[in-house]
Amino acid sequence: MRSKTAPWMLLTPFLVLFVGTMIIPILMAIGYSFTSVERSGLLGEGGLTNTFAWFDNYVAALSNANFIEAIGRMILFGIVQVTVMIVAATLLALLLESASAKWPGFFRATYFLPYGIPGVIATILWSFLYIPGLSPIVDALGIVGIDIDFLAPEMVLWSIANIVTWTYTGYNMLIIIAQLKSIPGELYEAAKIDGASSFRVATSIQLPLIRPALMLTIIFSIIGTLQLFAEPRLLQTMSAGITSEYTPNMAAYAFAFQYNDIGMAAAQSVIIAVSAFLLSAIALGISNWTEKRR
Repeated sequence: MRSKTAPWMLLTPFLVLFVGTMIIPILMAIGYSFTSVERSGLLGEGGLTNTFAWFDNYVAALSNANFIEAIGRMILFGIVQVTVMIVAATLLALLLESASAKWPGFFRATYFLPYGIPGVIATILWSFLYIPGLSPIVDALGIVGIDIDFLAPEMVLWSIANIVTWTYTGYNMLIIIAQLKSIPGELYEAAKIDGASSFRVATSIQLPLIRPALMLTIIFSIIGTLQLFAEPRLLQTMSAGITSEYTPNMAAYAFAFQYNDIGMAAAQSVIIAVSAFLLSAIALGISNWTEKRR
């Protein structure tokens, strides 16, 4: 008779880490979002007192123009950057999985390589290509009469989008390739017998069957967009257009560690999490609706 406790014994280390690093921090953030810290004395020398604030922190967060602007900025960022990245990842995956592709293994590794570089290092590397006087790109464009500043307030958002796209396109490409490899070979053989072109195979067989992979990459990208932090944080010292509350995550960080308002930071973090969940659910709902309409 098999032991019923063996699976739980094997799962215990994971469950302990999961509860300690995921569940407890989430519950603590929700709890802190309903509290406020009151300082007594002229300079706070009288000590701190935690009080129950009900929904005051959420009201303050949603009334904060900088926070709302940061969310709107990330929505615009996601609409443009995620679309470009997913389209590029899909095209690369289809090209590398085509029958005429040469050295697909080499190019898969090459396109995936940027993902192996930490975001902080990638941002530092790209910053040398953005800073006027150091960037060969800026110098080359200047020679042909194009004067551009990649770190200007109106351009820095898209400079960040370029870094994120460069980093994660190869990662999303591999997810799509994994789905492509699961397509039965009989479908390709039937299409070949029917005389279908490569374009027809891609549009009628491959794209419909990789929908789950595409939805997975889109949802991951939506969540990652709202969590954007490292790239703008590093470029903040180089661009006047990046404020301490430029993204929702930066706003929560600023309130937690610069303004010492843990309740407000926790409320903003919960709003970010709920927003990511809602946007992911909307994307999944739209996908299911279009699938049923077909």
